[in-house]
Amino acid sequence: QEQFVESGGGLVQPGGSLTLSCTGPGYIFKRFNMGWYRQGPGSERDFLAAISWHGETTEIREAVRGRFTISRDNDKNTAYLRMDNLQSDDTAVYYCNQYPANRDYWGQGTQVTVSS
Repeated sequence: QEQFVESGGGLVQPGGSLTLSCTGPGYIFKRFNMGWYRQGPGSERDFLAAISWHGETTEIREAVRGRFTISRDNDKNTAYLRMDNLQSDDTAVYYCNQYPANRDYWGQGTQVTVSS
C-alpha cells in the first residue's frame, strides 16, 4: 500500500526551527493538493497547512500562521513544512497527506519535540 513518508523531525529548543519533508509516489502527489497535519499527545489529528497542486495557493491554519510555511517541489514529489519559533505546544507527530486527506495514504509521521 502506498503511503507518504515524512522526515525531518527531532528535538528542538523553544524558539528554534525545523523543516519537515514529505515524499510519495508521483501518482498520488503531483496532481493533488497536499496538506500537513499534526497530532499532539492525547489530541486528535489536526489540519495545519495546505498547498495547491501547482504550488501557487496556500492555506495556513490561523494558530500557526506567520510561523509555518508550506511549499512543494513537484519534480521531487516532495512537500515541505518550514516551522519557525517553535513552542512547547507544537510538540506532536507531524503527517502529510493529500488535502483533503486520503485515509489510505497516512504514513508513520515524524515526531517533533520542543523542549529545553
